[in-house]
Amino acid sequence: MRGLAVELQGQAARRYVAAFLRHAQALGQLDGGRVFIGRDFRPSSPAIAEDCAAAIALFGLEAVDCGMVPTPALALHAMAAGCCAIMITGSHIPADRNGLKFYVPGGEISKADEAGIVAALRDETVPDGGLPMADEAELAVARYIRRYAGLLPEGALDGLRIGVFEHSSVARDVLGQVMRRAGAAAVSLGRTESFVAVDTEAFGDAVFAPLRGWMARERLDAIVSSDGDGDRPLLMDAKGEFVRGDVLGLLAAGMLEARTVVTPVTSNSALERTGFFATVLRTRVGSPYVIEAMETADDGVVGFEANGGTFVSRGIAGLDPLPTRDAVLPLLCALGLAAQRTMSVDALVAELPLQYALADRLQDVAAERSGAFLRRLGEDRAFAEAFFSPHGIASLSTIDGLQFRTLSGDMVHFRASGNAPELRCYVEGSTPEVARDLLDWGMRAAAEQVR
Repeated sequence: MRGLAVELQGQAARRYVAAFLRHAQALGQLDGGRVFIGRDFRPSSPAIAEDCAAAIALFGLEAVDCGMVPTPALALHAMAAGCCAIMITGSHIPADRNGLKFYVPGGEISKADEAGIVAALRDETVPDGGLPMADEAELAVARYIRRYAGLLPEGALDGLRIGVFEHSSVARDVLGQVMRRAGAAAVSLGRTESFVAVDTEAFGDAVFAPLRGWMARERLDAIVSSDGDGDRPLLMDAKGEFVRGDVLGLLAAGMLEARTVVTPVTSNSALERTGFFATVLRTRVGSPYVIEAMETADDGVVGFEANGGTFVSRGIAGLDPLPTRDAVLPLLCALGLAAQRTMSVDALVAELPLQYALADRLQDVAAERSGAFLRRLGEDRAFAEAFFSPHGIASLSTIDGLQFRTLSGDMVHFRASGNAPELRCYVEGSTPEVARDLLDWGMRAAAEQVR
C-alpha cells in the first residue's frame, strides 16, 4: 500500500499492520513469534517503523529491526526465521509518499492475501507500546550477501571497474560489497544523504544525467544501481547505454539455465525468439502474478518483471527460492555472463534478437482519467481506429492494459500503474528511430486524452 506519508504515518499504518497480522494469524502464519521490519531512507520511514512496532506489540509479538536494508534481504532473513516481515518503502515514488510491503513466512503476499488484509481492517485505535526492538540489521545484510557468494567463480569480475550509483538506495553498500567479492573494483558514485526518488525504468529522468560523464571520467566498464528499496536493478554499459530491465532478466535467466521463464506481457518479445527456454509464460504486470505463475511450473523456473526484478524457484544455481523481486541477482548474472564469454555487456546484448523497446509515463494522472481513456480505447472500435490512424491496428492483447500491434508489426502498450497515479506507455519498434517515434507519439496522443 502507498500514499502520502502524512496520511500513512500514525493510526493508518498501525491499522493496516494490525489487519495484516490479523489475517496472518487466521492462516496460522504467526507461529514464529517475531515480525521483521525494514525501511528505506525516506524521512518518514523511521516513524512509520515505530507505528509498525506498536501494532506488532498489540499481538504479543516481538518486533525485530532490520534497519535500512534491501527489500529482498529483509524477505530472505524473515523467511529463514519462518516469520512475517514488513518493508517500509515507497520504492521509486516521490519522497513525500511512503508505503508498506507485507511478507508472510513464505514470501510476498498474494492477491488473495491483499483481499484478506482489507477484510481484516478495523476502525480501531492502536496504542503506543512494545519493547525496544532487537537489532538484526547486520545479520540480514550478511545473510543476503552470503546468498551470492557462490554464484560466480572466484575472481569472475577481475580487472573490471564497476561504478555503483549509490544515490539513496538501501542497496548501495551491498552492491559495492558483492562487486568487490566477485573481483571488480567498485567505484562509489552520486551518494546522497537526503532521499532521491529513482525510477529505474525512466531513463530520461534528470537524476541519471551525470552517469555518462562518470562513465568516461572514471574509465568504467559498467555502472550498476537500484531503486530506493533495492529490488529493481539498473545497469549502464560501457558505451553509456542503459540495459532495459527485461533484457537483464533475460540474460539472468539464460545464465541460470532456466527451463521455464515467467514474465509479464510488457517484457520484450525477444524472449520467445531466442529459443533459450522450453517454456515462456506471460502474465499481468505485478510480482504477485509472476510468483503465482511460477508456482504452477516445475523446478528450474526464473521469473522477472520488465523492470528487471528477478525471482528464482527451486533448482536454480544452488540458490534457495526467493519469491520477491531482487536487483542484485540480475546485475551479477549479466556482468558474470559477459565476463564468462569475454565480451562487453553491450556486445552481449547486441547478440539478442531484440525489438527496440522504450517506455515512459505520464505522471500525476488520476486513476479515473487513465481508466476512462483505457476503457474507451479498448471498447470503442471507431475511437481506437481514429486514435491509431497513423499506425493502424493489427491485433490487441488485453492481458494487462491494452497492447496493440500495429500494421507494421511494432507494438504500443498503454496501462495504468497499479501503485502510483501514472499512465505508462511501452513500445517496441523495428529500429531505434521507429521506437522513439512511437513512444513520442504514444505519450503525446495519450496526454491529449487524459489532461
